[in-house]
Amino acid sequence: MKQPTRPPKGIPLRSVVPNAITVLALCFGLSGVRFAIAEDWEKAALMILVAAVLDAMDGRIARMLNGQSRFGAELDSLSDVIAFGVSPAIILYLWSLQYLPKFGWIFALAHAVCAALRLARFNANIDVEDQPHKSAGFLTGVPAPAGAGLTFLPLYLWLWTGLGVFQSTYVVAPWAALIAFMMISNIATFSWGSLRLRRHVRLGALVVIALIGGALLSVPWPTLSIAAVLYAGMIPASILSYAKIKKQRAAAPASPEPQQGEDAPSL
Repeated sequence: MKQPTRPPKGIPLRSVVPNAITVLALCFGLSGVRFAIAEDWEKAALMILVAAVLDAMDGRIARMLNGQSRFGAELDSLSDVIAFGVSPAIILYLWSLQYLPKFGWIFALAHAVCAALRLARFNANIDVEDQPHKSAGFLTGVPAPAGAGLTFLPLYLWLWTGLGVFQSTYVVAPWAALIAFMMISNIATFSWGSLRLRRHVRLGALVVIALIGGALLSVPWPTLSIAAVLYAGMIPASILSYAKIKKQRAAAPASPEPQQGEDAPSL
């Protein structure tokens, strides 16, 4: 009599790889705090940038390897809170906000708390079917990695130009508060996964991506500054684009109800 085969023991490697990338993103985010304590602001900002790149990879690799899991989703959110909420808040505080008496720490806390609230809202809505923004290819609010990148815009400009005005607490504090609000707002923002390129521009897009990569290696701070400004400029466009889609949905004719005496069946 053939004995039943036992299920294989252990965790499949395809489930470990994306989680390992998530943990690496967490480590890079925390390393940014370490460099900020040493006042090495360039490396501090670069650590958050590397964490954002890894965060963009882990989900896609998990889908490629069919290694998605609830554990991975929770780990990703916890990593994002630290790498893009807590770490940027501490870096901004040590770089600028500590010089704002009494209130500087409040602005740093606002960024960390809003990042945590945004990710908690995201986790709470994972199994919700009725998500108008998601069904239209949009996100709700500014994602945590993009929020960290936007919050660092004054830091990028300071590293680029050396002008002290960008380190001023009266510039950094209101900017940080604005980005924190946008992370927990209900505004519609573009989702990169929903963007589609036409076939005739695909090669051109690859050339642009290569040029951007070269610019990041050669002149990182001007490139990151321009990228942050462009992303911020896309937010009003995304709001208008979603408003147009929402209006089209509202104007779409509902399925006509049969009229009594015409097409309605007699009872």
